[in-house]
Amino acid sequence: MGKWVRRRRKQHVPLPTPPSSRTGHRSPPPLVGSLTDFGAADVALAGGKGANLAELVRARFPVPAGFIITTAAYTALLDETGLGATLAGLLLAGAEGARIREAFAAASMPPALRDTILAAYRRLGGEAVAVRSSATAEDLPGAAFAGQQDTFLNIAGEDALIRAVEECWASLWTDRAISYRGRLNIRPEDLSIAVVVQTMVDAEVAGVMFSADPVTGRRDGIVLDASRGLGEAVVSGRVTPEHYVATRHGHLRRWTPGGHEVVIRPAPDGGTVESAGEPGNAPSLTKRQLATLAGISRRAEAHFGAPQDMEWAVAGSRVFVLQARPMTALPAEPARLNAFQKKLGPFYAEMFNQRPYPLDVSGWLEHALLVMLREMTASVGVAFPSPAQVLPEEGGVVVALVPPVPRPTLRMLAAPLSVLARARRFELSRWKDDHRLAAYLEEAGRLNRVDPRQLSWQQLTTHVQHIFDAVGPITALRVSYLPGLLLSQLKLWPLLVLLGKRRLGPALIAGAPTRTGDANRELERLAGRVRSDEGLMHLFDVVPPADLLTRLAGDPRYTAFNTAFSDFLTEYGHRESTSVALSSSPTWAETPEVVLGLVKVLLGHQGRTTDQTGQALRELGNHPALRNPWLRRQVFTAVDGSKAGMAFREDTHFYATMLLPPLRRALLELGARLRAAGVLDEAGDVFHLRFEELCAVSDAAALLAADRDRLRTAVLARAAKRQELAATPVVDLDALFLDRKPQRDALVTGMGASRGTATGTVRIVRGPADFGALRSGEILVCPYTNPSWTPLFQRAAAVVVDAGGTGSHAAIVAREYGIPAVMGTRNATAVLTDGQCVTVNGDAGSVTAANERLKR
Repeated sequence: MGKWVRRRRKQHVPLPTPPSSRTGHRSPPPLVGSLTDFGAADVALAGGKGANLAELVRARFPVPAGFIITTAAYTALLDETGLGATLAGLLLAGAEGARIREAFAAASMPPALRDTILAAYRRLGGEAVAVRSSATAEDLPGAAFAGQQDTFLNIAGEDALIRAVEECWASLWTDRAISYRGRLNIRPEDLSIAVVVQTMVDAEVAGVMFSADPVTGRRDGIVLDASRGLGEAVVSGRVTPEHYVATRHGHLRRWTPGGHEVVIRPAPDGGTVESAGEPGNAPSLTKRQLATLAGISRRAEAHFGAPQDMEWAVAGSRVFVLQARPMTALPAEPARLNAFQKKLGPFYAEMFNQRPYPLDVSGWLEHALLVMLREMTASVGVAFPSPAQVLPEEGGVVVALVPPVPRPTLRMLAAPLSVLARARRFELSRWKDDHRLAAYLEEAGRLNRVDPRQLSWQQLTTHVQHIFDAVGPITALRVSYLPGLLLSQLKLWPLLVLLGKRRLGPALIAGAPTRTGDANRELERLAGRVRSDEGLMHLFDVVPPADLLTRLAGDPRYTAFNTAFSDFLTEYGHRESTSVALSSSPTWAETPEVVLGLVKVLLGHQGRTTDQTGQALRELGNHPALRNPWLRRQVFTAVDGSKAGMAFREDTHFYATMLLPPLRRALLELGARLRAAGVLDEAGDVFHLRFEELCAVSDAAALLAADRDRLRTAVLARAAKRQELAATPVVDLDALFLDRKPQRDALVTGMGASRGTATGTVRIVRGPADFGALRSGEILVCPYTNPSWTPLFQRAAAVVVDAGGTGSHAAIVAREYGIPAVMGTRNATAVLTDGQCVTVNGDAGSVTAANERLKR
């Protein structure tokens, strides 16, 4: 017999409920059934591949005839041979895959099961077949993982078929499959396998087809790879395929010849044979075949509701579909942003620097922060888009951020009068005396004192809703007082333009006292305590931030520092570590090592800084036109109002984050109870669920098995989808910044957000865990920032950021500390490297290579 070809294709992970808990079939479930007996809902019985193929058959796609050996047959094998008990023991002992497969090889298929399989094979005609594994964790929407189960082609004869089926079952337990499933927290009890047997197609041309561009994410065409002979040559990477890019109706846009290095064909006695291919200068597919494939692609995408990755074959005059699965790792469709979206986009890019979890979107965002944005925009007669428009999802997971385009309403006609009235009524300089702030702080304190462990499930979800509602006073304060900032800005910028001093604007409105500034000064005091204690200095010098807390705790020599540090976390520990929009991210109090990393950074010598605000005020004050007392008063009143408004914006942000600790404690308590109920592997996995799903549970401890399995399936599916999207940024920085003209000799360019130049070595800080790596005088290069990052600016020589704009937190604080800043570079963290010597020009918005000796 010719050799068998094993094909390992990418599989996908969202797990259906196992057949023991949901089959949807009469009891007992069938061991074998025709493809026509199943459909898309039968993943638990037919596996992912089998369910998809069966669904295609039901929808009358041209699929080769065949049958499915169900997961019930696999279960029968385990039960009737004792292999199940052996497998359980081997898994408990942590045995390698080779030992498990040896146990499978030693087991004999039960005669009745063998006879059932062979009867189905004879009904199919007893001719050559393709035998394909169909695990319950493959060919579904979710993260792709390479090469889990096997496929055998051109299997001829009954004995060969039985061997191939046994090999498919055993391939569930390869070392690579076990390791990967462990990394994804897929439990063995959640997994089973079916086998698909189909008539072998002796293909003249075969390959793969995508109903969207897998590289760019564009949905306006199809992409195909093809080669002569069986498609195995394409999917295994044995050949450089012909590459077709066509419209959705099959009109060829671009064709690239293939290498035709090898052609794989069925062997006369079973298995396959290989031969050298011959180069060709014309497409192997005809126009009619390409149009037919395009039609199949459109139909499949419409039927399944998602872009499809399909395998196909052409034999004689017929086109066959051999496999269909949702496309994985598909980038979001390229955004086409208007000027308004590009203007406000950097603000949202800073807020959504990481992909929100489903609970972020359906909870804190939808019921608190987006309510705030909607009420703020409504106060000026503008309707804010829905969460689904701003944060579109696939498989329950956010795929992209689309900067919103607020829609004007008739109320906008009255907005000028409303804004003017509020600006006159609510003075920015007196906002902290507003009774609503006192009421908010009292409510936030009360919510913080609630112990979620003492609440029932329903009390806990109600407590969470109360936390969402508690944002209301902050919203009301912003609606009342932000008009003062708006009018001050509308007054200041035209005056600066008329005076020829527009460039001074960003520096003029920086420097007002804020709670963030208070936190930074307290961090400096903590650093001062360390510097004054030789033992502490040595400890901070040699011990990584992650280990410092353990070394400090309980040591009587460091009692004073520990007390001061605890007081700091009590006052400022509610600050977000990543983004105020993400309740899934820990706070400073939950990650004290991050704060200790900031203290470690501040131990270094503070470099030379420039008082940009003071310089700007002096330059503006010396303008000849401002000798006019009236004009001078108008200008500086606008400066003071703008500065007070920026401080108000920052401080209301600070106070809003006081709700994050009680919110996170409550959500993680819900997660802990679901973990105890067997739904979650970790309490933090609760963020893969939606808030309404949590509210629909009456008591985690009393969940029905079907509800438990449904929730667990959703968590695994969304976790897998999130991992699939890991390499795809949630914000398309190219769409925001790519149209900016590059500067000659610049390594990266962006928006100059804080004036001046500085030369130093690059230090890339990708997240809070890297805070302790920054050294005084280095160039801070990061993907994003938020207020919790700003202590780093006290030691950085300059800051360069992938995202953000001139009004971002990073830009404002950089101006306060007088260091150059370049925002919105798109790719500084990818282009620049640690230790590279560069010059940052905050005026020009550029970063250029520099000589080490020029470093200040």
